[in-house]
Amino acid sequence: MIRARRARIDDDEIIRLIKCELIPLSHTASPRDAQTIRELPRRLSEGVTLVSSRFKSSLPHGFIHFYTRGDRLLLDMLVVHPQHRGRQLGTKLLGTAEEHARKAGCSSATLFVDYSNPRAQRLYSRLGFQTVRAYPDLRCYEMFKHLY
Repeated sequence: MIRARRARIDDDEIIRLIKCELIPLSHTASPRDAQTIRELPRRLSEGVTLVSSRFKSSLPHGFIHFYTRGDRLLLDMLVVHPQHRGRQLGTKLLGTAEEHARKAGCSSATLFVDYSNPRAQRLYSRLGFQTVRAYPDLRCYEMFKHLY
């Protein structure tokens, strides 16, 4: 099931997933960066976070965090636990975020993906995103999609 994030139940696991799965791929963050870790709950509260879990009260198997700004969906983070990959959870989370954005009047989506994350690059390409720009200093690509 895909449901809204519930901070008290979900945040410890979401932050663990970020520290173990996202931050090691990032050129700009470290899992030992205390300030980055401290800011995560606030960052999660400033957008929309959806989680995939087996039941309403079970721990997340994955999550997506995003913002809507004007007519654009800004995808911030998407993580699926390694034991739950290959089950279309990332596709379902992204599809739910896109549906939310369309209802909010968004016509396009943007995301950034690290050079060192080819698995995510393939997922986003398969789902219609195109690379529009590279940022060598940040070691990431910007990807874009129309939400018709």
